Amino acid sequence: MDDFRALDDWLAGLLANIEPAARRRVNRLVAADLRRSQSQRIARQQNPDGSRYQPRRTDKRMRSKAGAVRRRAMFARLRTNRYLKSWSSADAADVGFRGRAAMIAAVHQAGDDVTENGQTFRMPKRELLGFTEQELEQLADLYLRHLAGARR
Repeated sequence: MDDFRALDDWLAGLLANIEPAARRRVNRLVAADLRRSQSQRIARQQNPDGSRYQPRRTDKRMRSKAGAVRRRAMFARLRTNRYLKSWSSADAADVGFRGRAAMIAAVHQAGDDVTENGQTFRMPKRELLGFTEQELEQLADLYLRHLAGARR
């Protein structure tokens, strides 16, 4: 997170010198790129630090039923365009969840307690959103390429 703050401070000075329309364009590109990379990382079932998500708990009832529906990968629908949204303006680029999807994602992101059928259990922490070192470098490259083109 400190790396992101350093990147944000560095870019703030550079972006202040260009017009709002150009900032809006670059932030839209950055938000779309960041949304894509976050979705791909969620599909790989990885935390931002590179560790794997803790697997979902096994439900013995599902195993015992003949012809039971096979479970899909975790967060298969949550990472689709319908739920994982990107927003941008001249001043910001944002990627996140909205509505009920945001509540579900927040429980996984923080690893909170969940009550299901009267039983409370601790949801394992699975960081859905966060920056990897590669994503920070990619964001810096996107901004630099845009700034180099804007100054010509």
